[in-house]
Amino acid sequence: MTTLYIVAVGPVPPEPMEWIQAAAAEWFPFPIQRLETLAIPENAYNTARGQYESVEIMKALARTAPRDTARILGVTAADLAIPMLSFLFGQAQLDGIVALVSLCRLRQEFYDLLSDEVLFRERTVKETLHELGHTFGLTHCHDARCPMSLATDIVLVDSKNERYCARCGAYLARRFASFNGAHS
Repeated sequence: MTTLYIVAVGPVPPEPMEWIQAAAAEWFPFPIQRLETLAIPENAYNTARGQYESVEIMKALARTAPRDTARILGVTAADLAIPMLSFLFGQAQLDGIVALVSLCRLRQEFYDLLSDEVLFRERTVKETLHELGHTFGLTHCHDARCPMSLATDIVLVDSKNERYCARCGAYLARRFASFNGAHS
């Protein structure tokens, strides 16, 4: 049986890791295991932008993935970016094994607002579902409430649900049936 691995990339508080593990267990039919914390690769830091290049972190995740990996989800508190975007909530390989979620901009404190643990948990779960969904072939959904909808700002993240829409949920069910049959 293949495993869905979750790994902190750099220091990550325990609560978000627990929320992510619970959401993954609810939606993805794989054994879930946490790996030891992975250091943020030194070459990932972009001094000009003051952010971390997500691709470099994803490469490090791919290199550390155990042999029985179904998917590996990195979780970081670092602020992520790619050259063409000023920031990312996360990134994933479409139909690949690696996904990455950044907690940085999911916190109210990033926007100079008071901490809100409930809202932070909701945002973390939505982004986890979004990035892991991409690894199973889901593209951006037109239903703005679906976790797979595109979110270019935090308001769009907040408008999502913590459950896939019927179309995306049905797609995943079909994928899991074929995935488990091909990999059991």
